[in-house]
Amino acid sequence: MHEYLSTLPNFLMYLGLSVVLLGVFMGLYLVITPQHELRLIHQGNISASVVLTGTLLGFALPVASAMAHSVALLDLALWGAVAGVVQLLTYLVLRLLIPDLRQQIETDRVSVAILLAGLTLCMGLLNAAAMT
Repeated sequence: MHEYLSTLPNFLMYLGLSVVLLGVFMGLYLVITPQHELRLIHQGNISASVVLTGTLLGFALPVASAMAHSVALLDLALWGAVAGVVQLLTYLVLRLLIPDLRQQIETDRVSVAILLAGLTLCMGLLNAAAMT
């Protein structure tokens, strides 16, 4: 039992850093996007929830890959930053492709939200695979 618990400090450090990375990314994403996702979600807007969830999952996938393959916390932090940049760039490209994206989300167009969530998840999977 002692052998298993000997890695607990490393587990807690990696988990803690990944949660911090997720929080920082979510904060940046919420600042960068023109719509107010959390307010929309509190109002029952499904599209805002779907897009935000897809984006967070698209970020968490490469962070999980980085965590599994990193040799130090600094590796995880740097690859986490790369994952964040990729997801933010993905959002900016999608805004160019769908000029009325803000309106689509605010008017709760679920079809658009599902497409956006799917594309951000795809980028997250590709990003995670590229990190291995």
